[in-house]
Amino acid sequence: MINIVRRSDCHIIQFMDSKMLTVLILLSSLATCLSVPRRCSPEEAAIGRCRTPAEERPQCMEMVLGYCQDVPYSHTIFPNIVGHRSRQDLEMGAEYLLLSVIHGLLNGECSPDIRLLGCSVLAPRCQDNKLMKPCRSSCEMVKKSCIHAFDAIQMAWPYFLDCDRFFVGDEEGCYDPLSELREKQDVAIANISDGGIFTVIQFTYHTNTQMSSILKKTASKCSHISQTYSIGRSVEGKDLLAIEFSNNPGQHDLLEPEIKLIGNMHGNEVLGRQLLIYLAQYLCSEYLLGNERIQTIINTTRIHILPSMNPDGYEIAASEGHQYNGWTSGRANAQNLDLNRNFPDLTSIFYNRRRFRHFRNNHIPIPESYWSNKVIAPETYAVMKWIRAHPFVISASLHGGELVISYPFDFSRHPQEERMYSPTPDEQIFKQLARTYADAHATMSNNDTERCGASFANKGGITNGAQWYSFAGGMSDFNYLHSNCYEITVELGCDKFPSEVELYPEWLRNKEALLSFMEFVHRGIKGIVKDEHGNGIKGATISVRGMRHDITTAEDGDYWRLLNPGVHIVTAAASGYTKVSKRIRLPRNIHVGRVDFVLKKVPRDPSLDYFNIPELDSYDHFDPFNQFEQSSQRELSENGEERTEKPWWWSYFSQLGISAPTWLLRNY
Repeated sequence: MINIVRRSDCHIIQFMDSKMLTVLILLSSLATCLSVPRRCSPEEAAIGRCRTPAEERPQCMEMVLGYCQDVPYSHTIFPNIVGHRSRQDLEMGAEYLLLSVIHGLLNGECSPDIRLLGCSVLAPRCQDNKLMKPCRSSCEMVKKSCIHAFDAIQMAWPYFLDCDRFFVGDEEGCYDPLSELREKQDVAIANISDGGIFTVIQFTYHTNTQMSSILKKTASKCSHISQTYSIGRSVEGKDLLAIEFSNNPGQHDLLEPEIKLIGNMHGNEVLGRQLLIYLAQYLCSEYLLGNERIQTIINTTRIHILPSMNPDGYEIAASEGHQYNGWTSGRANAQNLDLNRNFPDLTSIFYNRRRFRHFRNNHIPIPESYWSNKVIAPETYAVMKWIRAHPFVISASLHGGELVISYPFDFSRHPQEERMYSPTPDEQIFKQLARTYADAHATMSNNDTERCGASFANKGGITNGAQWYSFAGGMSDFNYLHSNCYEITVELGCDKFPSEVELYPEWLRNKEALLSFMEFVHRGIKGIVKDEHGNGIKGATISVRGMRHDITTAEDGDYWRLLNPGVHIVTAAASGYTKVSKRIRLPRNIHVGRVDFVLKKVPRDPSLDYFNIPELDSYDHFDPFNQFEQSSQRELSENGEERTEKPWWWSYFSQLGISAPTWLLRNY
């Protein structure tokens, strides 16, 4: 006797009769069960465990997915590459939902590249009733340029965009899902370029989106000497996008100095932002055209340009325009914080301890009170991390409201004095650096030039910051006291938001000054501090007699010390090594001299060791309360490993009752 019980459309057999008959019925029932449609897991799809029954022959169908209508083909097929067996199955999945919100999550970054790439996997091209896979090269290109956008919101790279699992090479007959997008981009580039190596710069204002597009197109055009990267995000999630120029972009080359240029720190001071956009286009174009001066600058220097440090404030200022913009509208960030008052006040620490014999005069640690007692803007934090990540030698921050170069210290050595001359130990170097820009500017160093209210008579267009007006928490003082970087503040003119007709004349006034400033980094001395085995020593100090401010060596032991011509006694020292001093003569006709040091290992005597100052160990203890690296409490995952609490974007998925996309959690 045979009882057949129907449960969930599958036949479960209870048999008490012929074994042969039972086996046949059992096999038939199992076949029926296996024919029930179900969605393959990503893991099954990746290893080929999913199979489509012969009776369900896949057929090409018209593309009807709303978020994939602009793909360069009209027919798709199911099951797709990751195992969705129908359009309905796909539309109910977290993968398709991600494509629908990715533009908002990434604030327009990498859009529509990511969406089109995702569509090529979730709704692949169908030809002759056969599924075609997208090209691996397209995936790798997009991932290289967009991974930073996912990192910025602490999201893992989506599993279905795994270039090795779901994409194939040209030899396997792949297709490019971004072909039409590239054609449109080529047309757009042709509108601002002659299509060759020469670039026509449009001297107009650019929105944040336009600025990002121009920087990326410039980097693409000069990909062998340039790349874009993000240093972080603003309060409102806008990318703080930088562009780098170097003969080896993305790498620090031994003995090659690095510089940075920053614009738009105050959102309503917009001229510097535009000048840096034009500068990036100019450097790329002139390099390709064979301009020897530009080629020398880029081949010997690593240049980092951040056109906008405050994109949120810029949008407020731009909404009013140059005719209505006041001196404060859009100045602060979206938290209403003045970014140039938001850095740690290390200058007060320097003043309070400078009389001590064993006080560190360089790389002063950030006090813990800064992290606990101050509201820190994400833009400030991003720049601090940026400063610590690169061995910058010089820097310029472009502002507006006056026509002058200001140099540190910006905070008065007497707190009650708002205008008090407050020099650094490198006063003469800073003066020379400031004069280099001012003298190369068309009108800045001319004392007859009409100023904007302040009096800089007989100063040649430069001033000590605290002597002009004193303030604490400035970016220039922080650069000098926390790193090796010498930063000046460039006030470009009285009008913070000039009309567009002024942009080209302002470019002409500042172009030579910007180039001369970049060339200044090749002055003084440079070299490598090594041990007896030829290994570079990181963090060794380079001291110059008579100048109480040391600089330190970079990761591989190389250093750059700005010096004026003359005779100098230079000493290299490192913990656990002998000190070595050299007397050097730097002639006026030689811009930079090479001075190397070899230090020998010696037994460490704590009582005599300069490096045995308690506070020195705390320099590397950046962000002691881990406020920015970790936004929430930690919890344990199912396997017992530590992971962060769900990030802010998790609500996009959790509130709709779909399968939780844990594959988007970086620490899951």
